[in-house]
Amino acid sequence: MTIYMQNTARAASAAPMSEAERKARIDLAACYRIFDMPGWTEMIFNHITLRVPAPEPRFLINPFGLHYREITASSLVLIDLEGKLLRESKWPVNRAGFVIHSAIHGSVAQAHCVMHTHTTNGVAVSCLKDGLSSDNFYGAMLHGRVAYHELQGVTVDLAERESLVRDLGDKHVMILRNHGLLSWGANVAEAYLRLWTLQRACDVQVAAGQAGGELNRLPPQVVQRMLGESGPGESQTCEDVYAAMVRLVDAREPSYRD
Repeated sequence: MTIYMQNTARAASAAPMSEAERKARIDLAACYRIFDMPGWTEMIFNHITLRVPAPEPRFLINPFGLHYREITASSLVLIDLEGKLLRESKWPVNRAGFVIHSAIHGSVAQAHCVMHTHTTNGVAVSCLKDGLSSDNFYGAMLHGRVAYHELQGVTVDLAERESLVRDLGDKHVMILRNHGLLSWGANVAEAYLRLWTLQRACDVQVAAGQAGGELNRLPPQVVQRMLGESGPGESQTCEDVYAAMVRLVDAREPSYRD
């Protein structure tokens, strides 16, 4: 089983880096550091990817071998939908990450940022037959808005891209059963707040299960009101939340910009 794609061939001669790519690199590197703060990390595994504006689809992905805390703007790897290296890098790319993220970037026009995690509570909820509960504040916001994809093994087979996209449908968040969580957005901020909401729903669901006692079920009308009055996809809220998180990273560890 090949878990990484080694960059043995030299990248084709690349055009000078545009300001749009520089900005995308800084935005994405910041996100990796934001994920590190609450421990949404899995050693050198899992991925956050971000499209770079260009005539042909291309996206940035983390170098396979670096912890999220080590990632900088310059270390991110630029590849196309076939996994071709578009700028020189001494780091390989994790094949499983490439398969999952290229599937969504290549099929969902608005999916500029894709996030995937293996947090303990996220994986725990993904193992439950009934999936995510709507009976907490965060879960209610996602009622009917979560897609599910069955585990088919380590995601290294390109053939799985078709079923991933089919199962995702028109949803912005997905639970990969027995595996983990995923979100996408038109930018990093949207994908982040959607994943944060899904993660919080999982955290509360697991904690409630451990607390014991009878669960207080939310009436359908309350769930519907939550769906109408709130939403992790509201653009300005996403931007405001994410900007606050970036300020925290800048205050702690601005080296990600290098």
